[in-house]
Amino acid sequence: MNVLVTGGAGYIGSHAVQRLLRDGHQVVALDSLIRGHARTMELLRERPGGDRLTFVRADVGDRSLVESVLRAHKIDGVMHFAALAAVGESVDFPMLYYRNNVSAMIALLDACDAVGVERFVFSSSCATYGQPPDAMVPIPEHCPKSPMSPYGMTKLHGEHLLADLSESCARRKRPFGFAALRYFNVAGCDRTGLLGEDHDPETHIIPVVLQAALLRRESVAIFGTDYPTPDGTCVRDYVHVEDLVDAHVAVLGALTAGDRRAYNLGIGKGYSVREIIRAVREVTKVDFKVVEKERRAGDPPRLFADPSSIRRDLGWRASVTDLHDIIASAHRWFLEHPRGYRS
Repeated sequence: MNVLVTGGAGYIGSHAVQRLLRDGHQVVALDSLIRGHARTMELLRERPGGDRLTFVRADVGDRSLVESVLRAHKIDGVMHFAALAAVGESVDFPMLYYRNNVSAMIALLDACDAVGVERFVFSSSCATYGQPPDAMVPIPEHCPKSPMSPYGMTKLHGEHLLADLSESCARRKRPFGFAALRYFNVAGCDRTGLLGEDHDPETHIIPVVLQAALLRRESVAIFGTDYPTPDGTCVRDYVHVEDLVDAHVAVLGALTAGDRRAYNLGIGKGYSVREIIRAVREVTKVDFKVVEKERRAGDPPRLFADPSSIRRDLGWRASVTDLHDIIASAHRWFLEHPRGYRS
């Protein structure tokens, strides 16, 4: 299959490119490199199958360029990862998120429609759910959507765009199938050691705690210790990035004309902030300073997925579910890359 991966030089996108190449696909990775890393493309080109990778440095919102890429490479399917994804930043700069995550996606879908791309896998988010009632945790796909941030709202808009395009294609008798994959917390690094997680600034909890263990930050903050959870701290679902990519590949292969799928991607259970800190100490054998602070506004006590739908339909389930294994894969990469991809 000929696959376009938008955001292909980013954290999740680069892992997806690696997996697609390993499976024998022709891959075009498109990335503006505003937050992606050119080094990921260099590394993947050096590996077996790298001759099947084409890298295009461009903005996904450049409709005419994207259309020319789709035509030139006879793209069969798209994996769309190109988006900004920091909740706090989206609150501070909402228009930036609407431009990058909604307007640019409209341009991408216009190009896909013009060319006749038949399969589209969308990187959505559990942020579309907002704060579900306790009775709906673990969270099923039919949980009401009530985003609490501009980021979550942009992802919900993306799902609506796809649904409307799907209806339009059906009326025009054009084959088009899509899936919206709602991620929970993505974590870990490629277990071959080639690819990793490199954000600036880093906001994800596992890399943040690992940075403290590696003496790259002074302390780790726990925001709230009085939640109605077993140890008083927030509980979240952490899915390994390679498992996440496995789900994308399975969904892309399964899509047929008229498909309108939505799946939650997670391990189906949660780990608390204190459990993350304890596991990092056990993996790294390093102690570090932890500071307890007040709750942050909008942090639900418990959020984890009910991933039974994708397991039932496609047989996918997370294979890396032990927190220590997830952390160990990230720890290895951070040790070997003290300056990220600049190392």
